Amino acid sequence: MENDKIKKIYKTTMLIFVTALITFLITSIYSYKKLGQTTNYLFTSNTNSNSELLNKVSILKQIIDKKSIFSADEEKMVDNAIKGYVSALGDTYTEYFTKSEMDEFKQETEGNYVGIGIYMYLNSETNTIEVLYPIENSPAEKAGIKTGDIIKKVDDVEYTGDDFEKISTYIKGKEGTTVKIEVERDKERITFEVERASIDLYPMKSEVLSNNIGYIKVSSFSEDASKEFKTIYENLSKSNIKGLIIDLRDNGGGILGEALNMADYALDKDKTMLITKDKDGKEEISKSKQKPIINVPIVVLVNENSASASEILTAALKDNGRATVVGIKTYGKGLIQELLTLSDGSGIKITTEEYCTPNGTQINKIGITPDIIVDLPGSVNSQTVERENDTQLQEAIKLFK
Repeated sequence: MENDKIKKIYKTTMLIFVTALITFLITSIYSYKKLGQTTNYLFTSNTNSNSELLNKVSILKQIIDKKSIFSADEEKMVDNAIKGYVSALGDTYTEYFTKSEMDEFKQETEGNYVGIGIYMYLNSETNTIEVLYPIENSPAEKAGIKTGDIIKKVDDVEYTGDDFEKISTYIKGKEGTTVKIEVERDKERITFEVERASIDLYPMKSEVLSNNIGYIKVSSFSEDASKEFKTIYENLSKSNIKGLIIDLRDNGGGILGEALNMADYALDKDKTMLITKDKDGKEEISKSKQKPIINVPIVVLVNENSASASEILTAALKDNGRATVVGIKTYGKGLIQELLTLSDGSGIKITTEEYCTPNGTQINKIGITPDIIVDLPGSVNSQTVERENDTQLQEAIKLFK
């Protein structure tokens, strides 16, 4: 039931917070070919279509200024008009960001944030804001906040599900300051004083499992993730591991280059890692550039929330015969975005390419089917499952015996 609940959360709320608005499975399912590119575009009105658009907006503005009994927030109205214009493109992954949203999105992609470190979701059935789980070693976890806690108050102000999209504004703040969080747990109210700190949103986890099997959990392909991955693998190698499990479950994507770098570590030189096609149908093939540093057998774990850059890494290893994939079919996001910054600090995340696996297989809205299909028991999910109940991980371990 809990796993079903988590899946329902992913499909219905599509939002996740780490003491600031961070979208999940919509915004966090992404691959960037060129992250943070700054383009000082200027708005022009040289074409008839642009003139018609600007003229209509101008007429509407005059009507509103003359007739409306409400005061106009000009900046907000312009931002919402642009958001509507961009969203009408019909591409889920193309988004317009205001300056503050752009700054926030870049922080998320870099993988660092100042806050208390909790993932929250809107429980639409009870109209409450609940803790999905605290980030490991975060201030929230250390303070004692737990999965399932219902957030009732922030600094003595009451909040309900209606406040879901703005509550993070009141939880985040400057590093070193404190925030009072009151939660309901088992029908009892508990208050926590939590000090805000710099949070690593996507910490990698690693360990040596029984029978000298290396394990690396990659939560996101954030900035410099491949360097961290390489360092972790080199440390695991000192234990003479005989195999490596790369856990990409619930990894929604990230920077394309980071995923390709990780694939490069395991592939022979000049192997095809990715095929992309742009608006004009021009193909580009990304190939491995160096001798592999990973020479042991690899198993990749995936689930329905493994998307985009996760699928790129999975396909690169699978199609080149370097990994066995275990789990359930991946999300199926085969599109690549660029992040462009406008002169006023706002920006747009726009889909510019579609990609195929090294074998030329499309995955957008299709996903990658694992070599060995294994689901988790219905009562658990990959974030909270105990080792003995993790049927996907146990299947991966068996492959090395």
